Amino acid sequence: MTFRNGVARRLHLSHARKSIPITAREPGPQSREFQSIKRILIALATVSSFSAAHAQTSQEQRGADLIVINAKIFTGSRAQPEASALAVKDGRIYSVASDAEILALKSSATKVVDARSRRVIPGIIDAHIHVLNDLAYNYNVRWDGVPSLKRGLAMLSEQAARTPEGQWVKVIGGWSPYQFEENRFPTLEELQKAVPDRPLIVQYAYNQAFLNKRAMETLGVGTDRFPKVPDTEFDRDDRGNFTGVVRGYTWLFLALESMVPQPTFDEQVSSMISSIHGLNRFGVTSIIDNGGRWPYPEAQARVDVLARDNRLNVRMPFVDLQLGNGGPVNMVDLEVEAITKTAPISTGQNLHPTLEHGHEYRGAGEVLSGEVHDHENFDRPAVIIKPETMKRFVEQDVSKLVKRRVPFRLHITYNENITPFLDALEEVNATIPLDGLKWSLEHAETISPENIQRVKNLGGGIALDAKMALHADGFIKTYGREKALYTPRLSKLKDSGIPLAMTTDAFRAATYNPWVALSWMVSGKSVSGSEALASDNRLSRTDALKLFTTGAAWFMNTESEMGQIAPGNLADFAILDRDYFSVPEEEIKSVSSVLTVMDGRVVYGAKDYSALTPQLPPILPTWSPVKYFGTYYGEK
Repeated sequence: MTFRNGVARRLHLSHARKSIPITAREPGPQSREFQSIKRILIALATVSSFSAAHAQTSQEQRGADLIVINAKIFTGSRAQPEASALAVKDGRIYSVASDAEILALKSSATKVVDARSRRVIPGIIDAHIHVLNDLAYNYNVRWDGVPSLKRGLAMLSEQAARTPEGQWVKVIGGWSPYQFEENRFPTLEELQKAVPDRPLIVQYAYNQAFLNKRAMETLGVGTDRFPKVPDTEFDRDDRGNFTGVVRGYTWLFLALESMVPQPTFDEQVSSMISSIHGLNRFGVTSIIDNGGRWPYPEAQARVDVLARDNRLNVRMPFVDLQLGNGGPVNMVDLEVEAITKTAPISTGQNLHPTLEHGHEYRGAGEVLSGEVHDHENFDRPAVIIKPETMKRFVEQDVSKLVKRRVPFRLHITYNENITPFLDALEEVNATIPLDGLKWSLEHAETISPENIQRVKNLGGGIALDAKMALHADGFIKTYGREKALYTPRLSKLKDSGIPLAMTTDAFRAATYNPWVALSWMVSGKSVSGSEALASDNRLSRTDALKLFTTGAAWFMNTESEMGQIAPGNLADFAILDRDYFSVPEEEIKSVSSVLTVMDGRVVYGAKDYSALTPQLPPILPTWSPVKYFGTYYGEK
């Protein structure tokens, strides 16, 4: 710049002395000198303009993509527990500091969000949920969070008027009779009145279902058309007629789901969009899909539709479950076949083209054998597996996964089954070392302190779930309150140092709302308001939240980049509608997000931030209950 100004000054003096009209003379030595200087000036001006533009571009690149200020940030990091502002760059947390320090990172392209003194938390990770098992989500009336049975029945009546001939009115899990003001199940008369002319099924967890007359006729209840599933029980009236109440275990309800109308491919994709939107509403930014009736690689085709357009609004690693096509099968053999021959994939391989940890294969489970599945029906006595059956399963099947270094997750509810499983796994480990292979027990509600230590010694984790928040009252009727107060042993599990997560196990066994789980862990109360956890078996608000953040990151294999709001971590966080850390305990279950950010982009916005929420495609089918009631009570 100095050189250019110096040349300009000399040029000005030369003109002052000679007063030569440049356009009036033939080119001569002096005019040629001027033309030369002119060319230098043009070149220097061009270089200067380019440098200025480059400097401006560099400045823009140095600026943050997104800034959040005026916030109460719970970082989850002991090094910097709290802050008032954060900056995001290229999908990661760039800086966490004061408002003034973060605003210094602002450029003209930076989006600035004023949190208005609201609480900000790391994005919630649900380490055990079943999105891909519920690809008919948009067909279902969601009773999650509905405060009264009266309102629930009215929703069924409203939906029946919209449901076309040939389709069903369905409530498939996510609710509990103990959440209602009436504190009871619906009667068959009430259900028949609400839905008289469409088939109706109301399913309570994996425990029982209520069928109206049209549904029983359609399914062929009492005839050879109804599947013969072991342990199925139909209630009968005094004259021996079927009432419409059917009880059983997991396999019964999977069979029932296969007998009702199925969604089209486009409706399945729309269902996935809706369920993920519901998760984003509660601040969930990552999940681990834990298997279901849609196995790999079939289920992944639905995810691909969203991934290819960068519209998958949640990180979604998956664990694969191969049920086969009916009848006895070896699920581990089917899994090995799927990942080595059908569609070869390695552990940790990401099927999403751009989103980190977008759709990674994280191993096998949660059911690895129908023979050792002990279900989760607390209205019935515990299902106890024969020790020799468990031993054979571990020696013959689990060992195959260990040899191939395939991570695995196993559903075990009862301590009586955990003990023989660990006995056998310890023997396998002596000859084929686990040696850092990630594995976990899923649920493990009644695990003993001794078995907690054994899991830790073998390098495993435990993914708990919040079913007791909804179903503790049923558990108490079966096993007694004293046992319920220490189911699970939250305090001992937390203090053990074992890799530990709290999950929802939604959408059927329990609600997908993680704040119901957090409320139960902190207050010790179930959705009915009754005491469900002893006072010395509850967690602080901080420890409870960590089970959905830093604790859950272990199961995603992302401990160094997720679960905290810290520089270098992935930019996943939520601004809450109320301060989780200070609201009365009874309000915790009502917390939701007003702004959810995943990978540095807004995936959900409400209230002050509703204009920022991404536009979602129309809900399919047009008569979907989700279109009219939303994904959770109170959304619409």
